[in-house]
Amino acid sequence: MSFAPSTPITGATQTGLTTPTYTIAEDTPPDTNGKQYAVTALGGTQTGVLVHSVSSPFTLTAVRPKNYKSVPVPNPVTGVVKNVPKNTTVILTRKGVLPLAGQNAEVMMIRTEMSVPAGSDTADPLSIRAALSAHFGLLSQVSSATGDLLINGVL
Repeated sequence: MSFAPSTPITGATQTGLTTPTYTIAEDTPPDTNGKQYAVTALGGTQTGVLVHSVSSPFTLTAVRPKNYKSVPVPNPVTGVVKNVPKNTTVILTRKGVLPLAGQNAEVMMIRTEMSVPAGSDTADPLSIRAALSAHFGLLSQVSSATGDLLINGVL
């Protein structure tokens, strides 16, 4: 299945946001090996939050490797594969934020980078899915606490 989020996206719990949703529209990605969506409308209560604009971007991007790597041939004597290459996929959220009232927006970036050892996509796909399930489940579970951490610095 391809990366094609449905719209609107239901946002995770955050202090100060009430039932947040994000309407997205397909956008032009920075490179041919990616897909990008711009947030064009907000739902719920998100006072002061802006949708995507040139000056204050709000985009969601997925980027895959341009060329996938394969697992190398095992050593004929030892049977060991050394230096297994990684296929790295990135999901990036960009959001314009104000560093100070009256100033121009600066871009905040949230990046999830997934480096998967070549060959594991066929040898161990369920472990890849389990890792993603745990990762995104954790991010969803601690969404509000992570927002608090970014605001007050308390870990």
